[in-house]
Amino acid sequence: MRRHRVGAQYPGGMDLTQRFELLLSRPDGEVPLDEVALLIAAHAYPDLDVAAELGRLDELAKDVSEPTLDGVLALLFIDLRFVGNTRDYFDPRNSYLNDVVARRTGIPISLGVLTMVVGRRLGVPLVGVGMPGHFLLRDQVDQELYLDPFARGRRLDAEGCEAAFHAVHGAETEFDRTFLDPVSHASIVARMLANLRATFMNRDDRDALVWVLRLRTLVPGVPQEERAELASVLARAGRLREAADELDLLATQLGGELGETYRQSAGRLRAQLN
Repeated sequence: MRRHRVGAQYPGGMDLTQRFELLLSRPDGEVPLDEVALLIAAHAYPDLDVAAELGRLDELAKDVSEPTLDGVLALLFIDLRFVGNTRDYFDPRNSYLNDVVARRTGIPISLGVLTMVVGRRLGVPLVGVGMPGHFLLRDQVDQELYLDPFARGRRLDAEGCEAAFHAVHGAETEFDRTFLDPVSHASIVARMLANLRATFMNRDDRDALVWVLRLRTLVPGVPQEERAELASVLARAGRLREAADELDLLATQLGGELGETYRQSAGRLRAQLN
């Protein structure tokens, strides 16, 4: 798979990573989830035409027979047969929105994002529900109605969500109703990147891990200490100067004794360059 090129440009001359950071700096309700998801994909596909992919989402919305939740679900999960990938759940293409649209296959969160952004174009309000182990959607009109995008948009009530939780975690695992609370766009983006991080860690794909972890450090709410994980991957890839720079930045962010510890680690890395 092609990798993100240093200096790859977003239309208008802005670097892809800078554009990603800029969009996530907006108030959460103003974050364009579709564009941010496509910018994640553009780090894997440096020639991806983000504007064209946004146009494809526009076309999907135009094909919905009626601007209702039923209309959105009918198009995506009946007419076009979008489906959860049960054969190769950890294929990274399941997390790239352009691939999800092209292959009509994804995982709960990417199919959920697709449903949300198509719905938004039609005034159908849906929010993400970050239930552990299985991302869901909630209808903002009927807030007792939940949807499982991995199961072709299956409708659930709260008890059905709890049953889905136990199917993943086992009957003895305690279910907390706060698991059904809506989550922010930033949390959705962080979770998409967390899925990719797990995939690329299992594959020991350090090049991909670098850009995934770098993007995670730009998502509001992600712990600053994750920058140390990025530095570790950079160091293992032999990119010692970049790793030291990340540790210095983390030291400045944290300050105090912990910050000084990271600064000393950065110094040790730079000493290896001499």
